[in-house]
Formats: sequence, structure tokens, C-alpha cells
Amino acid sequence: MWALRRSSNPLKNHGLSVRTFQACHAKSETLDSYYKGRADICKSPQMRTGSYLSLRTFYHNTDVYSVFTMGSCSFSSQAGAESSGEEDDLEDRFSELEASDHAGGFQDSDRESEHEDKLLSDPESDDDEIEPSQNELELLDIDTNVSEKRSSRNGKQSELFKVIMAASGQSIHVVLKKWDQEGKDMSRPEIAQVMLSLRRLRLFWRALQFSEWLEDHKKLNMDERDYVSRVDLIAKVHGLEKAEQYIEKIPKSFKGELVYRTLLANYVSTTNLNKAEEIFNKMKDLGFPITTFACNQLLLLYKRVDKKKIADVLLLMEKENLKPSAFTYGLLIDAKGQSNDISGMEQIVETMKAEGVEPNLDIQSILVRHYVLGGLKEKAEEVMKEMEGNNLKENRWVCRVLLPLYAALGKADDVKRIWELCESNPKFSDFIAAIEAYGKLKKVEEAEAIFNKMLKTYRRHSSKHYSVLLKVYADNKMLLKGKDLVKQMADNGCRIGPLTWDALVKLYVEAGEVEKADQILHKAMQNNRMKPLFNTFTVIMDQYAKRGDIHNTEKMFQQMKRSGYVTRARQFQCLVNAYINAKAPAYGMKERMKADNIFPNKMLAAQLAQVDAFRRSAATDLLD
Repeated sequence: MWALRRSSNPLKNHGLSVRTFQACHAKSETLDSYYKGRADICKSPQMRTGSYLSLRTFYHNTDVYSVFTMGSCSFSSQAGAESSGEEDDLEDRFSELEASDHAGGFQDSDRESEHEDKLLSDPESDDDEIEPSQNELELLDIDTNVSEKRSSRNGKQSELFKVIMAASGQSIHVVLKKWDQEGKDMSRPEIAQVMLSLRRLRLFWRALQFSEWLEDHKKLNMDERDYVSRVDLIAKVHGLEKAEQYIEKIPKSFKGELVYRTLLANYVSTTNLNKAEEIFNKMKDLGFPITTFACNQLLLLYKRVDKKKIADVLLLMEKENLKPSAFTYGLLIDAKGQSNDISGMEQIVETMKAEGVEPNLDIQSILVRHYVLGGLKEKAEEVMKEMEGNNLKENRWVCRVLLPLYAALGKADDVKRIWELCESNPKFSDFIAAIEAYGKLKKVEEAEAIFNKMLKTYRRHSSKHYSVLLKVYADNKMLLKGKDLVKQMADNGCRIGPLTWDALVKLYVEAGEVEKADQILHKAMQNNRMKPLFNTFTVIMDQYAKRGDIHNTEKMFQQMKRSGYVTRARQFQCLVNAYINAKAPAYGMKERMKADNIFPNKMLAAQLAQVDAFRRSAATDLLD
């Protein structure tokens, strides 16, 4: 299946790393399929027949189970762990590209974190539906056709859902009690539709209230999917510790693999390495089968914190005969593209097709992005024509994917063509994609015109509507226009939250007013319970590091910790860079990293060597 054999471009020469394959937000949609009446999410892992995923030419044939056990050879990264030379060589291949700067330093990791943060916590959401992407669905091992998913949304909206949404100033319990007393529909299909709609809007707190009311008033005979839903909602609203406490109360007959996979996905979403590994091992100890979904979650986790472990996960999948999902393929394709191994990337695509798995829109988008970065515009356009298909009018939902890709290619005429196709009846996501596309093309007036049309289309205006144009102003260094837009938001009573803070901080940073951006972030943290996005911190932190301002870089580093962000190598890279630019030694930096369970890749190790207070050189040896 993955016939990933060594070719003229061996992996060692190119490295294998992971770029932003935007599937991380799947964890917030873990239960989406349940409310469509899908039962196949609980199925056992698919076993390979015939041709089979062979990684032996890439990976040392070790005892993969020893990698995934707690103890001295624990699942977590261990500094100084003994391994064979071949294993070390393999691990280096995964870490080599972490030092790659072809996409602009930390830009990719920031974009990943920003995207994840938006989807993990979206307190600015009002009534605009958020479309889950295909890779969200693939991450759940659901064999569901995308068009089938989307067509299921075109039915009549639930009346109960409308009542709940209209009662924003009332207690949801009052509304539900009245609905029930009037003898209106409270069937499982109706409940499922309401729950799905609330999840799509990311109104998790309201969905949790709804779920609790149903159970308290015995309107629902709880089954496994209901308990799984509750675990997921509690994790999102009250935190993972509360979710684990709730799991202990679930009847044993309903406490299956699905409950724990949901907990695993939520721990991965918070980049909690130790707990995610603990839950994975607990699933094994409880006798649950190892699934592609669980392995994909580990791939997501190690993509962020320890890319060297990606090889171990793939070896485990091979040993367990697990069928890779489209997400797993997309991850490998993206890795090849990141290492500039275009032929290797295309080879994986061919292997994927040979196994009967056609590239979905997300994978095609990855291909286009890497073709563009590699200067292969003709190949990029060829893939995009495939994405368009023969009748784009019948596949209107593809437009929102194509718009930013054509903008990345600088194809203003195609952006205009695609937008004109949507313009007569655009959805919210079409508006957003078009505004972003014209912003990338530096066509601010066109972006503003689409923004004004969007305001006229929607009765209620949320900060999400404004933040997209605010980002355009930030990218084009239009500080005055950005300030005016924020005032307009305030005048319209929009709730300002993390998305707006992020755009506003970038606006001031791009204008060279870093201290003002810092003040905005500080005020946001003081006056609001919501957590700023990961990237909001790092965009300021980077600027201080470039200046060699150790004090303020350290301040941002500590603020991120206090805000609940797990420390990653990304923050340490920035911090060490501040010491380098200040030409100052960084005493105890290695010990700080070790305390945070961070082990340096090649780039970070090279940085650390530059700020080592006890570094010796040929000159110092002569003087001694």
C-alpha cells in the first residue's frame, strides 16, 4: 500500500518532516458523524489484504511495542536513550527539515498553531456555520463521501434549534421545559440535529447544557454515543480533568474504545504529551484494538513536539496491519513536499491511487501548495483544474478551497472568475475565502467591496466578519484603516475576542509598533477570561527576539505558560534567538528545556551552541 521505497531521491538526503496538514481541528468534530446516524466509527481497524504497507525499506525493524510502553523506554521522548545507528539516522531524517527555512523560519509552525487555536476555541462564533474539512472526517476513520456529508446539511433546519438560538437571553432550561410542555418534537433525530448544529457553531457550552437537561429529565436513553458526546463536551467546556472524572461514572458497558479515543484526541489537541501517551497505553492495557484513528492522533502529537517519533508510529501501523487513512497519506505527501522531494511526493500519490484511495481536496491543496513553493506552477494549475472538475456550479463548495490557492499563484483573473460564480448566492465561507484571496493579491478595494456585501447579507454581525478584513489590513500595513474598522466593530456591539486580538496585534506589529501590540495583548489578558491565540504571543515574541530584547522575550515566554500553552521547541527557538541577537550567554537553557521535556533538534542544538556560556573554541584552547 505505501510502497515508499528508496528511489533516486533517498529519504536521508531530503529529510522527512511534517508541515501543516490541517487536520488538527478534527478533534473538535469527533462526534460529528454520530448525529448523522453513522455507526461505522466504532468499527475495528481495517486489516490489509493483498498489497500492504511496507516501511521496512525506510525504518529499522525494531520491536515497535517497546517504543509504546511506559517506563524506561516510555512513549515519551527520552534524552540519551540508546538506539542503533540506523535508528539514529532515521530520527535525524525526521528532524532535518525542522531546520528548513524555505518557507520562512517559523512561519509554518505559527500558521499551524494559529489555525489550531482558532478551531479549538472560537468564542467569537455566533451564527456562522463552520465547515469541517475532509481531513477532519478522515481523521476519524469514517468512510463517508464528502458530497454525502454536505448534502446532509441541506435539509430543513430544526425548529428546536431555532428556538434555542433565539433564546440567547434566557436560560436554555426554561426554553426546553416550555418546548416539552407544549408536546413538541423531542425525538432522537430531532435531538441529534440540534446537537450537530450546536457543534457546528462551536457552541459547546450550550450543547453541554442541552445534553445535561436531556439526561436529567430522562428524555434520552443514554447509549455509548451519548456518553462519548458528553465526554467531549465536558473536555471542551470544563477541561480534561473533569472529563476524566466523568468517564469514571460511565457504566462499564458503555465505556468502550470510543470514549477513550475521544479523550485521547482532546489531550492531543492541548499538546499534552504525557497524558496523551498515558491514555494511548491505557487503551492498550484495556484490550482495545489499536486503530488508525489513534495512530493518526499520535502522528498529530509528534508532529508538534517530537517529529522523530513519527517513524515509530508508522512502524506500529505496519506491525498492526492498519490501513492508512487519507489523512495518513496526506501527512506523508506533505512531508515529502516539505523536504522538496517532489518526485517522492508524487510517488506517494501514485501509490495511494493504486490502493484505490483518491486524493481528496485537502491532499490536492497540499500538492498545489508544494508545487507553488517549488516553482512548478504548471503542475499546480493542472491539479487545480482537477479540483474544479467539469461543472464547478454543481460543486460550489469547492470554490472556497480554490480561491486562496489561485491567490497564492497570483491568478487574479481566476480569483475573479471563481468569485463571480459564487457572487449571486455566496455562503459565509465563500465571503471569507474571497476576502482573504483578494487580500493576498493586494487588491484591498475588492476585499472591502466583498466585506461590505457580507455585512449586508447577514443580519447579525460577529467579530468573525470583521477579523478577516482586519487581517487584510494588517498584511498590507494599513494601520489607520485597521483602527477605523475596530471602532466600527465596537460601535456595532461586536464581541471582541481572540481572533480580533490576533489581527489587531499583527496590525501593529506590521506597522512597527511592537510595544503597542504588546499593550493590546496585555489588556486583552487582563480584561477577559478568553485565552489569546498561540500565534498572537509568538508574533510579538519574534519581534523582541530579533531586537535581542531578552527581557521582553522572556516575559512573553512566561506569559504563554501562564495562559496554559504547553511549551514547545518553537518557543525555545525564539527565546534562544533573543540571546543570540543580544550576544549574551544563556545560562541554564538546556536544563530549562529538559524540565519542559523539550529535546533540541539540529537547528535548536546549533542555536544552543552559540549561546553556551562554557563553549570552547580553538582560540580559547590556545589561550588556555
